[in-house]
Amino acid sequence: MSTIVITLNGERREVPGPGSLAGLLGHLGLDPRLVVVELNREIVRRPRLDDTTLADGDSVELVHFVGGG
Repeated sequence: MSTIVITLNGERREVPGPGSLAGLLGHLGLDPRLVVVELNREIVRRPRLDDTTLADGDSVELVHFVGGG
């Protein structure tokens, strides 16, 4: 498998590619139910994570939900 270079939360990063946003979350060990994903300044809804592919140069922002009390 090859790699692609993306910007992830403001930092340049090499990740396995080509792949989907769901694959990226799996690679990062993140539960898609607990993350909001923005690809190139557009929020990607959870049902579209498997079908949305990443390309070299894409910008991804991830927001994690953390519980506590």
